[in-house]
Amino acid sequence: MKFFAALLLAALSLTAAETQARTITDAAGRKVEIPDTVTRVLAAGPPASVLVYVLAPDKLTGWVRQPGDAEKQFLMPSVRDLPTFGQLTGKSGTANMEAVLAAKPDIIIDVGTVNPTYASLADKVQAQTGIPYVLIDGSFARSAETLREAGDILGAGDRAEKLATYAAAKISDLNAKLASIPESDRPRVYYGRGPEGLETGLSGSINLEILGAAGATNVAAAAGKGGLTQVSLEQILSWKPDTILAASGKFAASVKSDPLWKDLDAVKNNRVFVTPSLPFGWFDSPPGINRLIGISWLEHLFYPKQFTGDLKADVREFFTLFYQVDLTDDQLAMLLKGSGAQSK
Repeated sequence: MKFFAALLLAALSLTAAETQARTITDAAGRKVEIPDTVTRVLAAGPPASVLVYVLAPDKLTGWVRQPGDAEKQFLMPSVRDLPTFGQLTGKSGTANMEAVLAAKPDIIIDVGTVNPTYASLADKVQAQTGIPYVLIDGSFARSAETLREAGDILGAGDRAEKLATYAAAKISDLNAKLASIPESDRPRVYYGRGPEGLETGLSGSINLEILGAAGATNVAAAAGKGGLTQVSLEQILSWKPDTILAASGKFAASVKSDPLWKDLDAVKNNRVFVTPSLPFGWFDSPPGINRLIGISWLEHLFYPKQFTGDLKADVREFFTLFYQVDLTDDQLAMLLKGSGAQSK
Protein backbone atom coordinates (compact mmCIF):
# COMPACT_ATOMS: atom_id res chain seq x y z
CA MET A 1 0.00 0.00 0.00
CA LYS A 2 2.84 2.39 0.84
CA PHE A 3 4.29 1.76 -2.64
CA PHE A 4 1.04 2.61 -4.41
CA ALA A 5 0.47 5.61 -2.11
CA ALA A 6 3.89 6.89 -3.15
CA LEU A 7 3.02 6.34 -6.80
CA LEU A 8 -0.24 8.20 -6.38
CA LEU A 9 1.55 11.08 -4.69
CA ALA A 10 4.07 11.14 -7.52
CA ALA A 11 1.28 11.17 -10.08
CA LEU A 12 -0.54 14.00 -8.37
CA SER A 13 2.65 16.02 -8.10
CA LEU A 14 3.21 15.96 -11.85
CA THR A 15 2.47 19.37 -13.29
CA ALA A 16 0.83 19.81 -16.65
CA ALA A 17 -1.00 22.53 -18.48
CA GLU A 18 -4.75 22.35 -18.25
CA THR A 19 -6.34 20.79 -21.32
CA GLN A 20 -9.87 20.43 -22.56
CA ALA A 21 -11.40 17.06 -21.80
CA ARG A 22 -14.30 14.92 -22.95
CA THR A 23 -16.03 11.89 -21.52
CA ILE A 24 -16.26 8.66 -23.49
CA THR A 25 -17.80 5.29 -22.71
CA ASP A 26 -15.32 2.48 -23.25
CA ALA A 27 -16.00 -1.15 -24.23
CA ALA A 28 -16.59 -2.13 -20.60
CA GLY A 29 -19.24 0.56 -20.17
CA ARG A 30 -16.90 2.70 -18.06
CA LYS A 31 -17.18 6.49 -18.27
CA VAL A 32 -13.66 7.80 -18.82
CA GLU A 33 -12.63 11.44 -19.09
CA ILE A 34 -9.89 11.82 -21.67
CA PRO A 35 -8.08 14.86 -23.08
CA ASP A 36 -9.47 16.33 -26.27
CA THR A 37 -5.95 16.22 -27.66
CA VAL A 38 -3.92 13.09 -26.94
CA THR A 39 -0.20 13.32 -27.65
CA ARG A 40 1.31 10.53 -25.50
CA VAL A 41 -0.16 7.03 -25.21
CA LEU A 42 0.87 4.11 -23.04
CA ALA A 43 -0.14 0.66 -24.28
CA ALA A 44 -1.28 -1.68 -21.50
CA GLY A 45 -0.52 -4.83 -23.50
CA PRO A 46 0.90 -6.04 -26.83
CA PRO A 47 -2.31 -5.71 -28.93
CA ALA A 48 -2.59 -2.08 -27.83
CA SER A 49 1.04 -1.47 -28.81
CA VAL A 50 0.29 -2.63 -32.35
CA LEU A 51 -2.92 -0.62 -32.57
CA VAL A 52 -1.32 2.63 -31.45
CA TYR A 53 1.68 2.02 -33.72
CA VAL A 54 -0.39 1.54 -36.87
CA LEU A 55 -2.61 4.55 -36.14
CA ALA A 56 -0.33 7.13 -34.53
CA PRO A 57 3.28 5.96 -34.16
CA ASP A 58 4.39 9.43 -33.05
CA LYS A 59 2.14 9.14 -29.97
CA LEU A 60 3.44 5.78 -28.76
CA THR A 61 5.50 6.38 -25.61
CA GLY A 62 7.14 2.95 -25.61
CA TRP A 63 6.82 -0.79 -26.05
CA VAL A 64 5.42 -3.48 -23.80
CA ARG A 65 8.22 -5.74 -24.98
CA GLN A 66 11.40 -4.50 -26.62
CA PRO A 67 11.52 -5.35 -30.35
CA GLY A 68 14.43 -7.55 -31.39
CA ASP A 69 16.71 -6.84 -34.34
CA ALA A 70 14.67 -9.12 -36.62
CA GLU A 71 11.52 -7.17 -35.76
CA LYS A 72 13.03 -3.70 -35.96
CA GLN A 73 13.75 -3.92 -39.67
CA PHE A 74 10.00 -4.14 -40.28
CA LEU A 75 9.17 -1.10 -38.12
CA MET A 76 9.50 2.62 -38.76
CA PRO A 77 12.92 3.91 -37.63
CA SER A 78 11.27 6.44 -35.29
CA VAL A 79 9.79 3.72 -33.03
CA ARG A 80 12.49 1.04 -33.10
CA ASP A 81 14.31 2.21 -30.00
CA LEU A 82 11.48 3.55 -27.86
CA PRO A 83 11.73 2.62 -24.16
CA THR A 84 10.19 -0.58 -22.85
CA PHE A 85 7.69 -0.30 -20.01
CA GLY A 86 6.47 -3.87 -19.60
CA GLN A 87 2.89 -5.09 -19.49
CA LEU A 88 0.10 -3.84 -17.25
CA THR A 89 -2.25 -6.67 -18.17
CA GLY A 90 -2.01 -10.45 -17.81
CA LYS A 91 -1.49 -12.80 -14.90
CA SER A 92 1.93 -11.39 -14.11
CA GLY A 93 2.05 -7.76 -15.16
CA THR A 94 5.63 -6.64 -15.66
CA ALA A 95 5.17 -2.89 -16.00
CA ASN A 96 7.33 -0.67 -13.83
CA MET A 97 4.78 1.80 -12.46
CA GLU A 98 7.40 4.43 -11.68
CA ALA A 99 8.52 4.31 -15.31
CA VAL A 100 4.90 4.50 -16.42
CA LEU A 101 4.40 7.68 -14.43
CA ALA A 102 7.69 9.12 -15.60
CA ALA A 103 6.57 8.66 -19.21
CA LYS A 104 3.70 11.09 -18.50
CA PRO A 105 1.16 9.51 -20.85
CA ASP A 106 -2.08 11.36 -21.49
CA ILE A 107 -3.93 8.08 -21.63
CA ILE A 108 -3.52 4.31 -21.19
CA ILE A 109 -5.16 2.05 -23.77
CA ASP A 110 -5.82 -1.68 -23.54
CA VAL A 111 -7.19 -3.66 -26.48
CA GLY A 112 -8.50 -7.22 -26.60
CA THR A 113 -10.87 -9.22 -24.44
CA VAL A 114 -13.18 -7.08 -22.34
CA ASN A 115 -14.53 -8.58 -19.12
CA PRO A 116 -14.93 -7.64 -15.43
CA THR A 117 -11.33 -8.62 -14.65
CA TYR A 118 -9.89 -6.20 -17.18
CA ALA A 119 -12.38 -3.50 -16.15
CA SER A 120 -11.34 -3.90 -12.51
CA LEU A 121 -7.66 -3.61 -13.44
CA ALA A 122 -8.36 -0.48 -15.48
CA ASP A 123 -10.21 1.10 -12.55
CA LYS A 124 -7.39 0.21 -10.16
CA VAL A 125 -4.58 1.58 -12.34
CA GLN A 126 -6.55 4.72 -13.16
CA ALA A 127 -7.20 5.36 -9.46
CA GLN A 128 -3.55 4.78 -8.56
CA THR A 129 -2.04 6.92 -11.29
CA GLY A 130 -4.65 9.49 -12.20
CA ILE A 131 -4.15 8.54 -15.87
CA PRO A 132 -7.30 7.82 -17.95
CA TYR A 133 -7.42 4.10 -18.83
CA VAL A 134 -9.58 3.05 -21.79
CA LEU A 135 -10.63 -0.49 -22.77
CA ILE A 136 -11.29 -1.25 -26.45
CA ASP A 137 -12.84 -4.48 -27.72
CA GLY A 138 -10.21 -6.10 -29.95
CA SER A 139 -12.15 -9.08 -31.29
CA PHE A 140 -11.17 -9.89 -34.86
CA ALA A 141 -14.64 -9.46 -36.36
CA ARG A 142 -14.64 -5.88 -35.03
CA SER A 143 -11.29 -4.94 -36.56
CA ALA A 144 -12.71 -2.00 -38.52
CA GLU A 145 -14.64 -0.70 -35.51
CA THR A 146 -11.57 -1.11 -33.29
CA LEU A 147 -9.51 1.02 -35.65
CA ARG A 148 -12.19 3.73 -35.87
CA GLU A 149 -12.74 3.88 -32.10
CA ALA A 150 -9.03 4.12 -31.37
CA GLY A 151 -8.57 6.63 -34.17
CA ASP A 152 -11.20 8.89 -32.62
CA ILE A 153 -9.49 8.74 -29.22
CA LEU A 154 -6.04 9.39 -30.71
CA GLY A 155 -7.10 12.17 -33.04
CA ALA A 156 -6.16 10.03 -36.03
CA GLY A 157 -9.59 9.72 -37.63
CA ASP A 158 -8.51 10.04 -41.26
CA ARG A 159 -5.83 7.38 -40.99
CA ALA A 160 -8.12 5.15 -38.95
CA GLU A 161 -10.79 5.34 -41.63
CA LYS A 162 -8.28 4.35 -44.30
CA LEU A 163 -7.15 1.29 -42.31
CA ALA A 164 -10.71 0.44 -41.27
CA THR A 165 -11.85 0.46 -44.89
CA TYR A 166 -9.11 -2.07 -45.67
CA ALA A 167 -10.10 -4.23 -42.69
CA ALA A 168 -13.80 -4.20 -43.53
CA ALA A 169 -13.16 -5.11 -47.16
CA LYS A 170 -10.78 -7.93 -46.17
CA ILE A 171 -13.24 -9.51 -43.74
CA SER A 172 -16.20 -9.03 -46.11
CA ASP A 173 -14.35 -10.74 -48.97
CA LEU A 174 -13.30 -13.57 -46.69
CA ASN A 175 -16.85 -14.21 -45.48
CA ALA A 176 -18.30 -14.04 -48.97
CA LYS A 177 -15.92 -16.65 -50.33
CA LEU A 178 -16.18 -18.89 -47.27
CA ALA A 179 -19.95 -19.08 -47.82
CA SER A 180 -19.32 -21.15 -50.96
CA ILE A 181 -16.85 -23.57 -49.35
CA PRO A 182 -18.48 -26.69 -47.84
CA GLU A 183 -17.45 -27.88 -44.39
CA SER A 184 -15.91 -30.99 -45.94
CA ASP A 185 -13.38 -28.80 -47.76
CA ARG A 186 -12.32 -26.86 -44.68
CA PRO A 187 -9.23 -27.93 -42.74
CA ARG A 188 -8.98 -29.46 -39.27
CA VAL A 189 -6.09 -27.63 -37.67
CA TYR A 190 -3.86 -27.99 -34.65
CA TYR A 191 -2.01 -24.83 -33.63
CA GLY A 192 1.00 -25.40 -31.37
CA ARG A 193 2.81 -22.70 -29.40
CA GLY A 194 6.33 -22.91 -28.00
CA PRO A 195 9.30 -25.08 -29.01
CA GLU A 196 7.49 -28.27 -27.98
CA GLY A 197 4.19 -27.22 -29.54
CA LEU A 198 2.11 -28.55 -26.66
CA GLU A 199 0.49 -25.24 -25.74
CA THR A 200 -2.62 -24.36 -27.68
CA GLY A 201 -5.95 -22.57 -27.34
CA LEU A 202 -9.28 -24.15 -26.45
CA SER A 203 -12.66 -23.27 -27.91
CA GLY A 204 -13.24 -19.55 -27.48
CA SER A 205 -9.57 -18.66 -27.03
CA ILE A 206 -8.73 -15.26 -28.52
CA ASN A 207 -5.38 -16.76 -29.55
CA LEU A 208 -7.19 -19.08 -31.99
CA GLU A 209 -9.77 -16.53 -33.07
CA ILE A 210 -8.64 -16.06 -36.66
CA LEU A 211 -8.58 -19.81 -37.23
CA GLY A 212 -12.35 -19.80 -36.78
CA ALA A 213 -12.64 -16.60 -38.81
CA ALA A 214 -10.87 -18.42 -41.66
CA GLY A 215 -13.48 -21.20 -41.53
CA ALA A 216 -11.18 -23.88 -40.14
CA THR A 217 -11.83 -26.24 -37.22
CA ASN A 218 -9.67 -25.93 -34.12
CA VAL A 219 -9.21 -29.59 -33.20
CA ALA A 220 -8.26 -28.63 -29.62
CA ALA A 221 -11.83 -27.41 -29.10
CA ALA A 222 -12.53 -31.06 -28.33
CA ALA A 223 -10.80 -30.46 -24.97
CA GLY A 224 -13.34 -27.82 -23.96
CA LYS A 225 -13.81 -24.09 -23.75
CA GLY A 226 -11.27 -21.63 -22.37
CA GLY A 227 -7.99 -19.88 -23.10
CA LEU A 228 -4.48 -21.22 -23.55
CA THR A 229 -3.73 -24.68 -22.15
CA GLN A 230 -1.18 -27.47 -22.18
CA VAL A 231 -2.08 -30.64 -24.07
CA SER A 232 -0.38 -33.98 -24.65
CA LEU A 233 0.93 -35.60 -27.80
CA GLU A 234 -1.62 -38.37 -27.30
CA GLN A 235 -4.45 -35.86 -27.40
CA ILE A 236 -3.17 -34.26 -30.59
CA LEU A 237 -2.84 -37.65 -32.28
CA SER A 238 -6.40 -38.54 -31.27
CA TRP A 239 -7.72 -35.29 -32.78
CA LYS A 240 -6.23 -36.22 -36.19
CA PRO A 241 -5.51 -32.75 -37.59
CA ASP A 242 -4.97 -32.56 -41.34
CA THR A 243 -2.96 -29.34 -40.94
CA ILE A 244 -0.53 -28.25 -38.22
CA LEU A 245 0.41 -24.63 -37.65
CA ALA A 246 3.53 -24.11 -35.56
CA ALA A 247 4.42 -20.88 -33.82
CA SER A 248 7.98 -22.21 -33.49
CA GLY A 249 10.20 -23.42 -36.29
CA LYS A 250 11.69 -25.91 -33.83
CA PHE A 251 8.28 -27.47 -33.24
CA ALA A 252 7.56 -27.66 -36.98
CA ALA A 253 10.90 -29.42 -37.59
CA SER A 254 10.29 -31.93 -34.82
CA VAL A 255 6.84 -32.79 -36.16
CA LYS A 256 8.31 -33.49 -39.58
CA SER A 257 11.16 -35.65 -38.26
CA ASP A 258 9.84 -37.39 -35.14
CA PRO A 259 8.32 -40.82 -35.97
CA LEU A 260 5.69 -40.32 -33.26
CA TRP A 261 3.94 -37.85 -35.56
CA LYS A 262 4.35 -39.74 -38.84
CA ASP A 263 0.85 -41.27 -39.04
CA LEU A 264 -0.98 -37.95 -39.01
CA ASP A 265 -2.40 -36.80 -42.33
CA ALA A 266 -0.84 -33.40 -41.68
CA VAL A 267 2.60 -35.00 -41.77
CA LYS A 268 1.90 -37.46 -44.58
CA ASN A 269 0.61 -34.65 -46.80
CA ASN A 270 3.30 -32.10 -45.89
CA ARG A 271 0.78 -29.84 -44.20
CA VAL A 272 3.00 -28.56 -41.38
CA PHE A 273 3.65 -24.83 -41.55
CA VAL A 274 5.31 -22.14 -39.46
CA THR A 275 3.12 -19.13 -38.72
CA PRO A 276 4.79 -15.91 -39.91
CA SER A 277 5.73 -13.74 -36.96
CA LEU A 278 7.43 -10.49 -38.03
CA PRO A 279 7.25 -7.80 -36.88
CA PHE A 280 4.23 -9.08 -34.96
CA GLY A 281 2.56 -12.48 -35.13
CA TRP A 282 0.33 -12.99 -38.15
CA PHE A 283 -1.81 -15.59 -36.38
CA ASP A 284 -1.33 -14.81 -32.69
CA SER A 285 1.24 -13.15 -30.39
CA PRO A 286 -0.34 -10.75 -30.05
CA PRO A 287 -3.98 -11.34 -30.99
CA GLY A 288 -4.32 -7.82 -32.36
CA ILE A 289 -4.93 -5.86 -35.55
CA ASN A 290 -1.76 -7.49 -36.94
CA ARG A 291 -3.87 -10.59 -37.66
CA LEU A 292 -5.39 -8.98 -40.73
CA ILE A 293 -2.37 -10.00 -42.80
CA GLY A 294 -2.59 -13.45 -41.22
CA ILE A 295 -6.00 -13.85 -42.81
CA SER A 296 -4.48 -13.26 -46.26
CA TRP A 297 -1.92 -15.97 -45.55
CA LEU A 298 -4.52 -18.45 -44.23
CA GLU A 299 -6.80 -17.87 -47.21
CA HIS A 300 -4.06 -18.85 -49.63
CA LEU A 301 -2.91 -21.73 -47.43
CA PHE A 302 -6.36 -23.27 -46.85
CA TYR A 303 -8.28 -22.39 -50.02
CA PRO A 304 -5.91 -21.74 -52.94
CA LYS A 305 -8.66 -22.40 -55.50
CA GLN A 306 -10.98 -19.76 -54.08
CA PHE A 307 -8.33 -17.19 -53.14
CA THR A 308 -6.23 -16.83 -56.24
CA GLY A 309 -4.78 -13.36 -55.71
CA ASP A 310 -1.12 -12.55 -55.32
CA LEU A 311 -0.21 -13.15 -51.67
CA LYS A 312 3.12 -11.39 -51.98
CA ALA A 313 1.40 -8.31 -53.34
CA ASP A 314 -1.09 -8.48 -50.44
CA VAL A 315 1.78 -8.62 -47.94
CA ARG A 316 3.55 -5.65 -49.55
CA GLU A 317 0.33 -3.63 -49.52
CA PHE A 318 -0.40 -4.41 -45.87
CA PHE A 319 3.11 -3.55 -44.68
CA THR A 320 3.11 -0.26 -46.58
CA LEU A 321 -0.37 0.71 -45.39
CA PHE A 322 -0.29 -0.45 -41.77
CA TYR A 323 3.39 -0.54 -40.76
CA GLN A 324 4.53 2.19 -43.18
CA VAL A 325 7.45 0.05 -44.34
CA ASP A 326 8.21 -0.88 -47.96
CA LEU A 327 9.48 -4.46 -48.23
CA THR A 328 12.44 -5.63 -50.26
CA ASP A 329 12.33 -8.98 -52.03
CA ASP A 330 14.67 -10.45 -49.41
CA GLN A 331 12.50 -9.21 -46.56
CA LEU A 332 9.41 -10.66 -48.18
CA ALA A 333 11.12 -14.05 -48.50
CA MET A 334 12.16 -13.88 -44.84
CA LEU A 335 8.61 -13.14 -43.73
CA LEU A 336 7.15 -16.13 -45.57
CA LYS A 337 9.90 -18.68 -44.83
CA GLY A 338 8.42 -21.99 -43.70
CA SER A 339 4.88 -20.72 -44.08
CA GLY A 340 4.01 -22.75 -47.17
CA ALA A 341 3.62 -19.59 -49.21
CA GLN A 342 7.16 -18.79 -50.35
CA SER A 343 6.58 -19.91 -53.91
CA LYS A 344 3.08 -18.50 -54.30
